[in-house]
Amino acid sequence: MIALRDTIEIRASPEQVYDFFVHFREHFMAWHPDHVRCWYLQDGPLREGSTFYVQEYLHTKVRTLEFLVTRLVPYSRIEYKIPPMVRGSFDVEQRGLGVQFTAEICFGTETLVLGNLLDRILHTFMGRRLAALKQHMVEEGRNLKLILEGGAP
Repeated sequence: MIALRDTIEIRASPEQVYDFFVHFREHFMAWHPDHVRCWYLQDGPLREGSTFYVQEYLHTKVRTLEFLVTRLVPYSRIEYKIPPMVRGSFDVEQRGLGVQFTAEICFGTETLVLGNLLDRILHTFMGRRLAALKQHMVEEGRNLKLILEGGAP
């Protein structure tokens, strides 16, 4: 399995960070300039079991991604899946007067033989795309910090 991770310190409370994601649809466009659109299959804020779609520029093209929220731990962790073989999470950990925010996205399968083969294929054919996605994650972390600390991305 290939895992991309980004961590950043933010001067905000866990409640502020969590609220940003609970009301994800309202914040999506401001989070990154490559974000185009976000919509839910049901009304209301993000919750466990929510399915929502985003459109964003990835690798110079607008892509539509389906997200399924699989687990919410208030003020601490949000887990999601992007079918068929992508999963990710957002973690918030109290650190002094702020938080440590970690975004992680994993590709592939944990099956030993198939997983190792898939990892090699992904690295070989998608190396530049994985690097671009990692950069996108870093930019999202910086922008989240700016938004929550009272600046603008």
